[in-house]
Amino acid sequence: MNYKAEFADGTTTVELNGRFTFGDHSSFRKLIEEIRAHKSRTHVLDISGVEFIDSAGLGMLLLARDEGEKSHATVVIRGAQGQVKRMLEVARFDTLFTLED
Repeated sequence: MNYKAEFADGTTTVELNGRFTFGDHSSFRKLIEEIRAHKSRTHVLDISGVEFIDSAGLGMLLLARDEGEKSHATVVIRGAQGQVKRMLEVARFDTLFTLED
């Protein structure tokens, strides 16, 4: 997984690309630290570039949600497609996150 983060007007937008799997845990933790440092009110995770996600990837999204709750920030997942969208649907992430197309 690769990512690019932008911080503007109280919103953090992170574009994630590639495969999002267990092997990405340490880089995702680093990303969470970057997000935390900016104290944004909204965290947008744009996963339109993610082609595959496993259960560990789903768990990392839950970590992002937990971190958002600690700082009273809203976490939005944007752009899920294909297998990734199906995984979010099966896991009922629509009840945990704001999902945008």
